[in-house]
Amino acid sequence: MRFTIYQESRTGRRRSNQDRIAHCYSREALLMLVADGMGGHLHGELAAQIAAQHLTQAFQREAQPRLPDPGLFLSRVLASAHHAILDDALDRMLPEAPRTTLVACVVQDGAAFWAHAGDSRLYLLRRGRIVTHTRDHSRTQLLIDQGLLDAEDAANHPGRNRLYSCLGGNHAPQIEHSPRTPLRDGDIVALCSDGVWGPVSDDCLLGNLTAAPLSQGVPRLLEEAERRAGATADNLSMVAMCWHDEDNAGPASAESISTHTMELDDFTTRLDMSSMGPGPTKDLDEDEIERAIREINETIRKFDQKR
Repeated sequence: MRFTIYQESRTGRRRSNQDRIAHCYSREALLMLVADGMGGHLHGELAAQIAAQHLTQAFQREAQPRLPDPGLFLSRVLASAHHAILDDALDRMLPEAPRTTLVACVVQDGAAFWAHAGDSRLYLLRRGRIVTHTRDHSRTQLLIDQGLLDAEDAANHPGRNRLYSCLGGNHAPQIEHSPRTPLRDGDIVALCSDGVWGPVSDDCLLGNLTAAPLSQGVPRLLEEAERRAGATADNLSMVAMCWHDEDNAGPASAESISTHTMELDDFTTRLDMSSMGPGPTKDLDEDEIERAIREINETIRKFDQKR
């Protein structure tokens, strides 16, 4: 595989960052994900962290160096991440299970497979246009589907943050899956939280991600989304990947990654932890971060043993 990838997460104007983003790749498969902890519910950042670690650890176990069935993998691990969140809530005796949105994508054999629950989105950009993006599991999207609301009014609708599907919580998630989608040279797959896509237009998103390398375009897009959102800016997170066709004889860019030299059992993983923003919430020290990671890993380990 050959691709360019960049990810970044910002706090916005919130006290803390409840988003989690990650990418992980082996020699023949790539996983990307964005989880947006639901801030209106207790411990949303915990649900997002469990989901992100659960998916990346499952990918590392099973992509050796490829997944037998990427679509089935996503179906199974999103459902099991939901149950891992519920198990952790029981262990901690929380009054309710925390919740998170999630969008995840696997790229293998030159094709993309994705799945999502909630309103974190995946965009597929090709030749200067948006080919598709995921459909939000929100009340406003249902009203749009019924012809009762247009997209412009939906941005300011009071029910825009009401979701009917997520991981965690009291109801089983409604997980939506894509078909196998072959990628072409130069295609961009971008996953992001609603803090990114909410304040900006499709043209703004498209222009920023296609006018410059992703290492420049993603930060510019996050800056523009935060500027437009103003004092209400949510956490902003994106993982974006540009696919490079290996049959294309053109020279590779300095930022592109080729996995051909990787060992069969080797992985590269980047999972961004929470960053704290302005306000009275104190930063976690290293011991607290390590303790939280150990607790989450123990939750995932116990859940895997139960299956």
